[in-house]
Amino acid sequence: MTHLLKWYKAKKRELPWRQTTDPYKIWLSEIILQQTRVEQGLQYYIKFVEHFPTIFKLAEADIDKVLLLWQGLGYYSRARNLHETAKYIAQNLNGNFPEDFLELKKLKGIGDYTAAAIASFAFNKAHAVVDGNVYRVLSRYFAIDTPIDSSKGKKEFLEIANEVLNIQEPAEHNQAMMELGATVCIPNKPNCSECPLAEKCIAYNNNSMQKFPVKHKRTKQQKRFLYFLVIKYTGTVCIEKREMNDIWQGLYQFPCIETEKRVMDKQLPAKIQDKLSTKPVNYAINSISVEFKHILSHQILIGRFVHLTIAEPIKINGFTCIPEEEIQSYAMPRLITRYLEENGI
Repeated sequence: MTHLLKWYKAKKRELPWRQTTDPYKIWLSEIILQQTRVEQGLQYYIKFVEHFPTIFKLAEADIDKVLLLWQGLGYYSRARNLHETAKYIAQNLNGNFPEDFLELKKLKGIGDYTAAAIASFAFNKAHAVVDGNVYRVLSRYFAIDTPIDSSKGKKEFLEIANEVLNIQEPAEHNQAMMELGATVCIPNKPNCSECPLAEKCIAYNNNSMQKFPVKHKRTKQQKRFLYFLVIKYTGTVCIEKREMNDIWQGLYQFPCIETEKRVMDKQLPAKIQDKLSTKPVNYAINSISVEFKHILSHQILIGRFVHLTIAEPIKINGFTCIPEEEIQSYAMPRLITRYLEENGI
């Protein structure tokens, strides 16, 4: 891998988190970029740095503001962990990140990958950073058929990544491996003619690039049916906050009825009455939307929006009625914001 660093220095993308050794900004970028394309994550990174230029500012922020800025990125546990870790570092470590890999791993939301990234990029420590891009590069270069999503595979790839790590320039090496996987050794139609490692890449020389990396078969995705009640009364709309330990924890939504199977339109009134109150509520169904689908790693969420008007204010535990024009001030799941973008309130 002798040509890797030379290639990286000539071809790398200029990204703001590569122009700093501030562990706060490196940590922020790594959390944002998990499960996120660079093009999308860049805008969120800039936004977070503008609102929270230091870890103390992030620690002082209200979690609702953090979630609102995070809105659209998904995997909201990342934002909650981000906030908790910021508070811990600000209050207990005087705002200073640990330099040690094992100490970094003790922080909430920081596992092997993120700890290695912070230790390497901020403190130039010799820890291999292994993400999806690096898995792909290594699996093709060495033609490793161990599944990358197995315990054996994760251990094997980490050992190999540390064996090939340039200990004189670990930060540059890690960035170069990740950049190569992101821009050249891509999943489909890799640009092997531009790869500095092609000459010794086993998969390239055997024309077997598409066989790697190997993954276990995916588990079957669970379907969940969500019926959101858009309840209006004289310019207000009702929302509720998701507090359960489940998807979208801490986000707001329209009052929701969840079912294991699809509900026929004629069955909705009874379920709506159960959701609203044990006492009869005078309401009218104005419209029921088509299905909106949102796919997560292990779940398929199928949502419909039921527009209601009520004759008098309702007081139900957990419901908050807000002016319709303030709906944008509340962090909501992408499934709901996409519906609002297309249909409005």
